Amino acid sequence: MTSAASDVSNFYYGAVTPIAAYLMACLGAALGLRCTTRSLRHPQRRARWLALGATAIGCGIWTMHFIAMIGFNVQGALVSYDTTKTLLSLAVAIAFVSVGVFLVGYRGSSPVTLATAGTVTGLGVAVMHYLGMAAIHTDGTLQYDTMTVILSVVIAVAAATAALWAAVSIHALWASLGASLVMGVAVTGMHYTGMAAVSVHLTGHSATAQSSTDLLSFLLAMLAGPLAVLLVAAVIVMFDPDMMLTDDDWDRPAPASAPRGTVPAQPVHAEQQASRPSGSRTSW
Repeated sequence: MTSAASDVSNFYYGAVTPIAAYLMACLGAALGLRCTTRSLRHPQRRARWLALGATAIGCGIWTMHFIAMIGFNVQGALVSYDTTKTLLSLAVAIAFVSVGVFLVGYRGSSPVTLATAGTVTGLGVAVMHYLGMAAIHTDGTLQYDTMTVILSVVIAVAAATAALWAAVSIHALWASLGASLVMGVAVTGMHYTGMAAVSVHLTGHSATAQSSTDLLSFLLAMLAGPLAVLLVAAVIVMFDPDMMLTDDDWDRPAPASAPRGTVPAQPVHAEQQASRPSGSRTSW
């Protein structure tokens, strides 16, 4: 049976999906940056903050990908997704990002560590992307332009390296938010670069046109879990005492936690100080 190239669109719903995808990428990056900053300031809870940051970044990247895929359309063919491969791509994203985040979280941002962590994380993002593409079922075969695929992987590695550098180097809130906006551009750019490499050759003819309602329902169901994780992470970060940390604050040591069951010392007012005997001292 002969195959014919079909028109492929990544913007079935116009600008809605790329904008929403970009915002999700920014959200994941912003949460990851703040969690990493928190982990470096409080070493006793480092593993928990790094795990939360890695999960937020991984979910943000994965959510970006599949929100963008809502706009993916093959003219004259139905598009559906394999559930197992779709969920596996989420696990891959979180696992690879975790390796990179824990490397820089515990070993710092030396050139070797940063290059290793950035390469692992970037390759993980690329694997997530193309595994998610492998989950597609349609009446045809997906083919890729090799050079464009390589370019997308290079962008993924560069974006991951920059994000990990920012995570351990940028501490102030507004600076990290600005970095997350740049990371959102890089991650979303990697996605659409990878999508530019795709062509679809139909091997059959669907009896119906694109079932956008069924596809949208499936993807929204898949997105529910990662979106809930991002929401929980956002709440935790928003109530973090270090949320408004500045570069000057970063140079001061983090306050030590008081032993459980102890009562914090109360400040002594001027009137109370004046009423104390001249030879007495206040114990702090």
